[in-house]
Amino acid sequence: MPLRPLKILVAEDETPLRNLIRLSLEAAGHVVLAVGDGQAALERFEQEQVDLIILDIMMPRVDGFTVCRTVRRRSDVPVLMLTALGDIDDVVTGFEAGADDYITKPFSFKEVDARIKAIMRRVEAIQHPSPSHIITIGRVTVDPEARSAHVGNQPIHLTPIEFSLLHYLMLHPGQAIGKEQLFRDVWGYDFVAGTNLVEVGVRRLREKIEPDPSNPEYILTVRGAGYKFRENEATLSKKPVA
Repeated sequence: MPLRPLKILVAEDETPLRNLIRLSLEAAGHVVLAVGDGQAALERFEQEQVDLIILDIMMPRVDGFTVCRTVRRRSDVPVLMLTALGDIDDVVTGFEAGADDYITKPFSFKEVDARIKAIMRRVEAIQHPSPSHIITIGRVTVDPEARSAHVGNQPIHLTPIEFSLLHYLMLHPGQAIGKEQLFRDVWGYDFVAGTNLVEVGVRRLREKIEPDPSNPEYILTVRGAGYKFRENEATLSKKPVA
């Protein structure tokens, strides 16, 4: 299905790259608001209702992480972060700030286009959820309709991609799922790449749901095969009728 035209805010301090992204997005039919620093991005965000933000990390005045955190306090608008940094900690920081996805420079517009389409498919699924059962395994519970997760009685805050990853793993308890399959089915891409994002997502989930993330009880590593969610004590329940 073709992607509908979007209003996209692009914040990138390198003028040639900013112009290239803007022209490529406009050629694809989107409306683009292009700015050169984080403060300008926040100002345009306050003025305009946008469908997506493409956000560089290393920018003058206000960095991309700060922009993303500020946006997240006010909106669930999807955020795609760009960076020249390859450190895995920067990927983690981006997801902690609330980013939906992450691309490392240099990149092709084909990759950007694929990421945008995948993000918007996830947004569509969130906005129009199918009726689903609440899943409980051990002390972990996910409610797909409410987009909520709990460990025991304690609610846990998950970014959209973290929630989707947790829900997917809990839908397949005891089943070893490869990183490529998770990347395809959760992130929504048709090409095999970026499995480091799966590793980061699993790491972040373990930090949020495991009593001891270094010795996980729920999200288990299957050597040579990927990951699986433990299978014992799985229950499904429907929402009570109001």
